[in-house]
Amino acid sequence: MSIETRKRVLECYIEPILMYGCEIWIISKQTRGRLEATEMWFLRRMMRIPWIAKKTNHTVLSETKTKRALINQIRKRQATFFGHIMRRERQEHLVTTGMFMGRRGRGRLREKTTDGLASWLGVGSTVEMIKITRAHDVWRGMIANAMRHGTG
Repeated sequence: MSIETRKRVLECYIEPILMYGCEIWIISKQTRGRLEATEMWFLRRMMRIPWIAKKTNHTVLSETKTKRALINQIRKRQATFFGHIMRRERQEHLVTTGMFMGRRGRGRLREKTTDGLASWLGVGSTVEMIKITRAHDVWRGMIANAMRHGTG
């Protein structure tokens, strides 16, 4: 099979299985590293490069004529899902924003999906991001801009 056909098989059959339910993942540094390693492992297996071969990731990417795209695809899915939930304004909205009565738990604040999305989109705060979701065209433009720049 040609490299292009192998890449299409990877995109059609493997990536959807990998990204199942990624709309609610919290991408920490550790998770990001594992996802990038998995993406490179897929490419190396596709090119039949043994694990003992001394090839850098940059070399593998140039041989396959691709760029790292898995993290950006996950972030795009998260952003579109988040915009959909925020515009609906139902119970999912309350769960996602975390506005419940009661006391906060002890210890360090947990990392939230909204914080990761805000940094990826280049928005100052999550409150500002929630306000932007109301304007569907502006929201889609922000997602497209973030996809082009490929920020983490």
